[in-house]
Amino acid sequence: MKELSIKISNISKNYDNVTAIKNISFNVKKGELFGLIGPDGAGKTTLIRILTTLLLADTGKASVEYLDVIKDFKNIRKIVGYMPGKFSLYQDLTVKENLNFFATVFGTTIEENYELVKDIYSHIEPFKNRKAGDLSGGMKQKLALSCALIHKPKVLFLDEPTTGVDAVSRKEFWDMLKKLQKKDITILVSTPYMDEASLCDRVALMQKGEIMSIDMPENITNQFKKILFSIKADNKFKLIKDLRDYEYQNSVNAFGQFIHYTDKSENRKIDDIKEYLKEKKHTNIEVKIIQANIEDCFIELMGQ
Repeated sequence: MKELSIKISNISKNYDNVTAIKNISFNVKKGELFGLIGPDGAGKTTLIRILTTLLLADTGKASVEYLDVIKDFKNIRKIVGYMPGKFSLYQDLTVKENLNFFATVFGTTIEENYELVKDIYSHIEPFKNRKAGDLSGGMKQKLALSCALIHKPKVLFLDEPTTGVDAVSRKEFWDMLKKLQKKDITILVSTPYMDEASLCDRVALMQKGEIMSIDMPENITNQFKKILFSIKADNKFKLIKDLRDYEYQNSVNAFGQFIHYTDKSENRKIDDIKEYLKEKKHTNIEVKIIQANIEDCFIELMGQ
């Protein structure tokens, strides 16, 4: 069995009368890319702050690289990299000055660990004399990741690192994470973007402080047992209303231009749905059966 990098046992945290996380337990293996997937308020940030020793849990235990998050907090801070959701580097310092600062804090230099960050830092090195506050969202993201890595951490914690950046920067960022994973760094990343779940080795689907499912992404989607229909017609809003009025509907959810639909019957046919929509005067009707994605599974789990 592969060694564990992170161990969480019955962790709970409340803020006044609000439960941020409730009795959470799971493990992350060494070298794994593990995703916390869920919307704002799911408890992702609270959990990451507990693991990075920035916040105390009310109950339960947690360890990082077999170090207790309370007793060994000073040692943990030396071996983890942390990239918070909000850009928190020094806006008035240049790119190079920020990186130098973080290297110095951890008793190292840019040159000593340059091999680890060069694939990321090379994108922003041409702008090394530009102030961090003047960088674009994607460049800020790369600088923050470089600063989190400059001391060669064993575990990297990333809290919603791709929120607010463009699609190209998001893809580049995940490509970088895959390369980092090959350098024996354990990565725990949180994201509200369901499409990013498929890029992780395993994911925990979180909602309202609880974990609904933990597994490999493909295993989660394979557990979706209902037949899933993708439906499109000219009038999307009328389509949603009519499908929700359909006496046999089980779920109706908008996915871009398409509607994802499940039926109460396991024997529902494409032609049955088309016939109903024709009776409702819809035009240019498209109906096909598709494979469920993580977001479909997340929505189904929320309804259980």
